[in-house]
Amino acid sequence: MQLTEIRIAGFGGQGVILSAIVLGKAASIYQGAYATMTQNFGPEARGGACSAQLVVSDSPVLYPYVIQPDILVVMSQEAYVRFGSELKDGGIMIVEQDLVRVSDLNKEIQVYSVPATRIAEDLGKRMVLNSVMVGFFTAVTHLLDPDAVRKAVADSVPPTFRELNLKAFERGLEYGTIALSASPSLAEEELQAQYSRE
Repeated sequence: MQLTEIRIAGFGGQGVILSAIVLGKAASIYQGAYATMTQNFGPEARGGACSAQLVVSDSPVLYPYVIQPDILVVMSQEAYVRFGSELKDGGIMIVEQDLVRVSDLNKEIQVYSVPATRIAEDLGKRMVLNSVMVGFFTAVTHLLDPDAVRKAVADSVPPTFRELNLKAFERGLEYGTIALSASPSLAEEELQAQYSRE
C-alpha cells in the first residue's frame, strides 16, 4: 500500500482511539505493513473532543504526523467543523450518518455515511459503534484486508466483548459493501431487512 494518512475524530466515549489502534494493528501486525499513531484528547474524559492520526505504508513511516489526510473519519459535528477542511482533494470522508451534517464541501471528495451508532444500538451495545465504523471503513476504502482487520478487532477488545465487536465489525463491513454497490438508502433497507430476519 502507498503511504496513506488517516484522521479519525469524534468525542470521548466513541472509541476513536481504539478504532485507530485496530486499523494500525491490522496494517502492521496482520498485513505486514508499517503504521504509526498519535492521539489527542480534550480536557474531558468523555464528551470532549478526541482525535487520532494514523499513517500506514508498505515502507517505514519516517514522519508520524498527518499533514493532510487522505481519509477522514468523523463521528461528531464538532469533528467535521474542525477537521473537514483538512481533507486532501480527492480524499475519502466517512461520517456517522446521524451525528454529522456535511456541507460546504469545496473539493472533490468521496463522502460515505453509515448509521454506526444506530447499528450498534440494534446489536445491544452503543459502545461497539467504533467496530461498526472500522468495518465500514474496511469496506469502502479497500485499504486493508478484511481478515487482517477482523483479527485486529478480536485481538484489541476484552474477551467478554469479542463476539459482539466482531458482529459489529461484520455489520459495518456488510453495510459498506452494500453502500458501494447501491444507494445509501438501499443499503439501510437491506440492513433493516436482515435485522427483521434475525
